[in-house]
Amino acid sequence: MARILIVDDSPSQMMGIRRIVEKLGHEALTAEDGQAGVEAARRELPDLILMDVVMPNLNGFQATRSITRDPATAHIPVILVTTKDQDTDRVWGMRQGAKAYLTKPFSEVELADAILRTIGNPPAAPAPTDA
Repeated sequence: MARILIVDDSPSQMMGIRRIVEKLGHEALTAEDGQAGVEAARRELPDLILMDVVMPNLNGFQATRSITRDPATAHIPVILVTTKDQDTDRVWGMRQGAKAYLTKPFSEVELADAILRTIGNPPAAPAPTDA
């Protein structure tokens, strides 16, 4: 099970993404804007961050740049999850350090695939043994 930080200022989007993350068997952590996302990344050191772009305080591009350039959090992959669907947005997001870019609306399968491609399969629980 991976620990996944969801950063989104929309409560409905956050709830939908959280439901999918938990259905996949991962632990969901949340932050409501880019600044809170950067702080949560430093505090929690999640395995993955799902980052919206259009948010108050720090936007997702700024927050991703801050996370990927900080030695304490640079190892954490970021997937940008956004309504911004222009090629220039995608290129800019990847230049900020994102590992993937997913455009809203997306399906559960698309999000699961992006997570799997970014962090791989989480380790399975050990099989019970007869003692």
